[in-house]
Amino acid sequence: MMLDINRGNRFTQLVSYASKSRGLHEHIVNKGGEQHPNAKVKFKLGDVVTTMIETTNGETILLQHDTNLPRPYSLGFRVQGTNGIWMDLNKSIYIEGKSKDAHRWEDAKAWLDEYDHPLWKRYGSDASGAGHGGMDWFVINAFIESVKNKTATPQDVYDAVTWSAITPLSEASIQSGGDSMEFPDFTKGQWMYRKNDFAISDSY
Repeated sequence: MMLDINRGNRFTQLVSYASKSRGLHEHIVNKGGEQHPNAKVKFKLGDVVTTMIETTNGETILLQHDTNLPRPYSLGFRVQGTNGIWMDLNKSIYIEGKSKDAHRWEDAKAWLDEYDHPLWKRYGSDASGAGHGGMDWFVINAFIESVKNKTATPQDVYDAVTWSAITPLSEASIQSGGDSMEFPDFTKGQWMYRKNDFAISDSY
């Protein structure tokens, strides 16, 4: 949604690579021993799968899928543009010409408090404890409100199939040795005319 995907922008191609697979085997052996039935399974899923997606408007998206290795939970969000960068991993931000010190990270809390979306300010306590840092509450609530009001859902079937296509395209790219895979246009060109109104409203 940050990049207007399916609403003035679209994914055009992707390329994926997978690291070797060691994490699941090691976990099984450490917990169940060499004689565990799954200790002989040859897992094909790489410990870390890295995918780069290109968009028609010239942005790139880096995805990393890592469910097999021990690490603290983080979605690893990073948004970077011409005027700055924000990362959730270190909860830091840098805004060119506005951050206190040039080329130095600063705590993002003050920025997030000031510029947070009105819905998060209003319903943040309701969303506390919901999955993915509270996001699941907003997604489900927005869907229910759309059904009740008989309006279009903020995320639709085109979004769902676009997200879902990343997995098989990544698998194909990995199997081909890292070849670029063309991304289907599920909207059949309508992405050029659809408008992004995601999170425009500050109320349900």
